[in-house]
Amino acid sequence: MLTALEFTEVPQDELAFRAEIRAFLNDEMQGVPNHIKARSWMGTSEAFSKSLAKKGWLGLTIPKEYGGSGKGFFSRFVLSEELLIAGAPVASHWIADRQSGPLILNFGTEEQRRFYIPKICRGEAFFCIGMSEPSSGSDLASIRTRATRTAEGWLLNGSKIWTTNAHGCHYMIALVRTSGETSDRHKGLSQVIIDLKLPGVTVRPIRDMAGDAHFSEVFFDNVLLAPDALVGVEGQGWDQCTAELAFERSGPERIYSSIALLDSWMDGLREQNVTDPETAALVGSLVAEMAVLRALSLAVTQKLVDGESPATEASVVKDFGTDFEQKLIRQIAAWLGAHPDFVASPDLLQTLGYLEQMGVTFSLRGGTREILRGIIARGLGLR
Repeated sequence: MLTALEFTEVPQDELAFRAEIRAFLNDEMQGVPNHIKARSWMGTSEAFSKSLAKKGWLGLTIPKEYGGSGKGFFSRFVLSEELLIAGAPVASHWIADRQSGPLILNFGTEEQRRFYIPKICRGEAFFCIGMSEPSSGSDLASIRTRATRTAEGWLLNGSKIWTTNAHGCHYMIALVRTSGETSDRHKGLSQVIIDLKLPGVTVRPIRDMAGDAHFSEVFFDNVLLAPDALVGVEGQGWDQCTAELAFERSGPERIYSSIALLDSWMDGLREQNVTDPETAALVGSLVAEMAVLRALSLAVTQKLVDGESPATEASVVKDFGTDFEQKLIRQIAAWLGAHPDFVASPDLLQTLGYLEQMGVTFSLRGGTREILRGIIARGLGLR
């Protein structure tokens, strides 16, 4: 059910933590151009991820007994926001830190917690999530990849596609069918942990128009998983997946994907003293919309603090957030076309060129707009 979101602010006691993060990033990101910063949570750097781990900033909300820092969700919001605004390359650890660690903590066995979570917190275990399939897309209930129980464990066959950074990860948590048929929809779905170096696993990076390889397709050919590969209870994969997606869809990464372009453009406006009312109105509208989306994301964070699973509210943030990220690209491009006297820096043009190619994916990754609006409709009792 969709519930009312209350206005929420970052607690005052997080200000010192924000200042510490900002000082660290000012040193780490000094001299990095905006067209590189635009990759941010799609940019990989194991060295940077390990630098964060040394600071105790991976597994921020994980209890200390498992190697985390035992901080709250607002601390993680502040950290995520500062990393994304700075354009830091966070893709290597992002999913492990954001989703996989909390999922294992909430649903895994004690043995799984002790084995995987400390590695995540040390930056030694990177995870990807195996959800979409070639014949399913965002319709996760129709997946065909199957794990069959055997005397040795689980026999896995099938494939996943559009798996973020699978080629740079050690493990995958995959949503698979352990019983029934695709017509059974949500029934019979489970989650399993897959070591991507096991025999029978093939990972093929997908190179995009920008020349990057953020995604991969992954194939499973008679992959033998140990009996303890199952996460949680067999057949409860859909409920676990829904809870996990609330972490994925509600964070500031659904607002700031285009922030490097906004920063670069506004730097140019200041340098060339562009102050006409039309431009000021455009800047104001973009900043105001970003502020509203940030407030929505903070309100969802408050629900996580309160122990709720705001799957519907997170879908609202993701739908509106990715729409804004794409609109920002279009409107700045249109402004540049309408102002030929403005001298756009090479960095600004490179940043725009990259985001014009990649922006279309913003409303696909993490669930398409159609899927999200279906979730929202169900939350409102409309379907």
